[in-house]
Amino acid sequence: MAYFNHLCLVEAPQTIIAPFPRFITDCIGVCYLAAAVEHDVETLVMPDNYYNNGIFDSLRALLKKNPVDLVAISSMTGAFKQAERLAKIAKEAGAFVVMGGFHPTALPEEVLKLSCVDVVVIGEGEETFRELVLNGPSREVKGLAYREGGGIVYTEPRPTIQNIDSIRFPMRSLRPSRYGEKGNAYSIDTIYTSRGCPWSCSFCANDQMHKGWRGRSAENVVEEIALLHDPKNKKLLKIWDANFLTNIGRAEKICDLMIERGLTNFRVMTETRARDLVRAERILGKLHNIGLSKVGLGIESPNEATLALMNKKNTLGDVSQAIALCREHHIGAEGYFIIGHYTETIEDTIVYPDVARSLGLRQALFMVMTPYPGTGIFKEYKKEGKICSFDWDFYNNYCPVIETRTMDSATLVDMLAYCNVAFNRYRSVMKRNSQKELLLNFMIDLFQLCFLMRVNKNLKTEQITDLVYNALQRMLEHEHGEIEQPALPSCKPLPQPLILRIRRSPAKSITFSLLQRGHTRVLTMNAQKEGEPLSLRSGTEISLDKLVDCACSLSMETLMSALYRNEWLRNNPGRMTGQILSILTDTEILRFGLRLAALFISTGRKNGH
Repeated sequence: MAYFNHLCLVEAPQTIIAPFPRFITDCIGVCYLAAAVEHDVETLVMPDNYYNNGIFDSLRALLKKNPVDLVAISSMTGAFKQAERLAKIAKEAGAFVVMGGFHPTALPEEVLKLSCVDVVVIGEGEETFRELVLNGPSREVKGLAYREGGGIVYTEPRPTIQNIDSIRFPMRSLRPSRYGEKGNAYSIDTIYTSRGCPWSCSFCANDQMHKGWRGRSAENVVEEIALLHDPKNKKLLKIWDANFLTNIGRAEKICDLMIERGLTNFRVMTETRARDLVRAERILGKLHNIGLSKVGLGIESPNEATLALMNKKNTLGDVSQAIALCREHHIGAEGYFIIGHYTETIEDTIVYPDVARSLGLRQALFMVMTPYPGTGIFKEYKKEGKICSFDWDFYNNYCPVIETRTMDSATLVDMLAYCNVAFNRYRSVMKRNSQKELLLNFMIDLFQLCFLMRVNKNLKTEQITDLVYNALQRMLEHEHGEIEQPALPSCKPLPQPLILRIRRSPAKSITFSLLQRGHTRVLTMNAQKEGEPLSLRSGTEISLDKLVDCACSLSMETLMSALYRNEWLRNNPGRMTGQILSILTDTEILRFGLRLAALFISTGRKNGH
């Protein structure tokens, strides 16, 4: 008989989540804990709505309905306030509360200041959690911190698990419904084929949790993949290792076994170092054959001095070669950049998008330096006095909680918006052949930027409007008012320019004019002033105020729901299923769609189009 027999496992949701469906949690961490104790306890439960704010009512109801003597909560830094809320609910229900994960591992004393938390599990949790469940809290259980006699007891540190094939597969069957999918049926899912990392970048928290790199055997990995494979339903499979291609031979064997067993109905994403991807050149064809469609490359900064300070052993030569190899093998490459190192200036930052494009990237993700507790960067920024906020809600890579020696937090938000506009450089706009296409393209691009800005919950609608306009204005200045590129085969001759004005106020607007010069498309940009009206016959005008207000009318939860289902449709085109019906019957999405359609129609009609 175990010390605790009725367990509830919870992963605290991030307070704010970026609008990318791949970032929706798959709850793998607590599913590993569930698997570790599955045969030792009487009941295991997990609350519904674990990925949104519905989790609080769900947990409260679950604890009233079920006998639960222990609630285990896993928390990242950006989810810690949510974890505290969950812990209070659990403690009110009379449960023993355990907290673990990256944030409690980094700051156990802060966590134990909460009277609603009884024990913190430090580091990798499977073995520690199982011993705690079997024996209760004691000094004999390695890897714990708990209060005793007015102080905090730290038991002997728990070594990392060296033979990670010995770890049971995560108990996905415990997962409740997420957008109509349960257990192993999630159409976006995560697998870890290794733990730890051979590198120690100063901004990364992986080292304090998982330490050195340890890989699972190819056979063990593929057995788990087989449980997720569905020949009729293509899933997005995230191989979410810190660095998947650390061992090329192992990665190749995983590919060989998946191909041999026909486990290839996936769209696979992973992350790795550029240099390791170059080393893996000979197996890129096999990776493509198992479904690898996108690789995330941590480029971080174009500045060698900054990379050295981050302990990031990267070169732009490696990155450029890796991107070229991905293109050759029809694998998408997405570059990750971190702006806001305390040594960098506006002048350093403004070139990030240019460098990203020069490397041959078609996709890039720009983030703001976030000093997660326990990392080297946290210590450096604290020593510099450059951490502006310890509100953990904002620790999500997109809300500046720091400043540099020359840029404050507001400037970093401005730079984040600019980097996204400047990297895209209106590439899709340049392909348009009609006024309506031009208008729709601009609206889509501006909506995407608005959704990203909304990740910063401090920003009001008016501030987002200013950020978007300022980014467009800075882009105009950086490009000296004109962008040109070769006309693509899909581009039709333009007998007259396509003109669109984005108006911020009666005195602030930017006019874009798309025209064709021979085999070249040219986009000119001019800042307009009050008293220079746009001819109604020659163009269209977007009210930026109305567009941003429309973008902010959709809740982030509903947006994520739509993006999740859109991911399924992308991977399974042409199939009419409940995913489509759920989008079409969602009242908030319908209201938003009608509002968006009205904005598009009124904008077109206003100027005779």
